[in-house]
Amino acid sequence: MDIGSLFDSALLDGHYSPRIFAYYFKHWNGYDMAFHRHDSTEIMYVIHGSCAVEWQEERKAVASARLGKGEFILLDAGVLHRLVVEGSCRMLNVEFGFAPHKGELPSVKTFAEEDASLRELLAVRRASMTLQDPDEVYHALKSLVLELDYQGGEGKMLDRMLLMQLLIRIGRLRTETERSFAPQAGQYVKASIAYLVQNYDRPLTVKDVAASVNLHPGYLQRIFKAQTNRTMIEYLTDIRIEKAKMLLERTDVPVADISDYVGAGSRPYFHALFKKHTSMTPVEYRMAMGKQRFAGNDFSEEKSEDF
Repeated sequence: MDIGSLFDSALLDGHYSPRIFAYYFKHWNGYDMAFHRHDSTEIMYVIHGSCAVEWQEERKAVASARLGKGEFILLDAGVLHRLVVEGSCRMLNVEFGFAPHKGELPSVKTFAEEDASLRELLAVRRASMTLQDPDEVYHALKSLVLELDYQGGEGKMLDRMLLMQLLIRIGRLRTETERSFAPQAGQYVKASIAYLVQNYDRPLTVKDVAASVNLHPGYLQRIFKAQTNRTMIEYLTDIRIEKAKMLLERTDVPVADISDYVGAGSRPYFHALFKKHTSMTPVEYRMAMGKQRFAGNDFSEEKSEDF
């Protein structure tokens, strides 16, 4: 039986050969793709320009990554995803999976037994993986696509060899990336959180935060999520909600102005966001907190301590 996922345990237990399902080179201009999924694993590589990829993770949470030149995302089989291009973007895409082993080429399992990075890659079991390429993956991917073009799209032994080379290079790039940045990751995340806390009251983007710590946005997003179990946007939203709650509880700032104080965008958006996180509108929250404070016997003392 064929396998579509790169992270299926059967690849390390049984013997399978790689198989190309589809590939294409595309130049997009202002494109907004509908959410869809494949029965195969997909590599989306940005050659020029930029794009955003959104996908659904566990518990139906939607994650996103902005990819620039030399970056690629690997999406596992069955993952709901879509591509969004606001300007222009030139991409190389390959969809692949695995078939029961036959022929002279060693199986995926055999390659993994010889290469620790490939073995670790196959054992990751993730919905997605985004990496910055120093050109090695691009050259392997380009060689694979050129060979497929030469064959007229018919898969043969050479394209399977090139696909295995591509997977080995991705595995090694993943290992090198984690080894290079793991010791500093905690410090980068701490510095990013400090920047969010200091600047939550103004419009912020991931690029702003990444620039403040001199990291690529895509990489910072990955280590931030790994360290905090939240995206930067989720973390920033939590900060803004907590600041809004404090202003509603302890100050007389008009409810209509709270969104401006915490940098949360338009009033309707902020009110909807606040209710989503607290199950109350800002007005309801202020009234509820006011009743709790007045219910105490030492309100005046509490107020003097707050101020």
